[in-house]
Amino acid sequence: VQLQACGGGLVQAGGSLRLSCAASGRTFSSYDMGWFRQAPGKEREFVAAVSRGVFRTYYADSVKGRFTISRDNAKNTAYLQMNSLNPEDTAVYYCAADPSLRIKMGDSAHEYEYWGQGTKVTVSS
Repeated sequence: VQLQACGGGLVQAGGSLRLSCAASGRTFSSYDMGWFRQAPGKEREFVAAVSRGVFRTYYADSVKGRFTISRDNAKNTAYLQMNSLNPEDTAVYYCAADPSLRIKMGDSAHEYEYWGQGTKVTVSS
């Protein structure tokens, strides 16, 4: 599967952005989808994930209550709605797909097999 992330940009603190991740192929519904981010000089970190099937969601504590992950299998697209953004959210955001069946959704980068190219989010204070 090929993933294409978009929707990043420059926003003021307190603002919102919606990221999209469009997937190619007809097997999108068989993947867990995740979002990760990487700030300058830092390691890539987990943000959120949504499962195949029943669409369970899982969030990093740092974004819980502010970000919402969702997916539309008919459109082969995953989304990340980001509200109440703050400068600490500044990073390149990556979407990823995990084809493996897991008891718990992956929150480590190595658990995801396919990656998009990243979209940059900058939050000004």
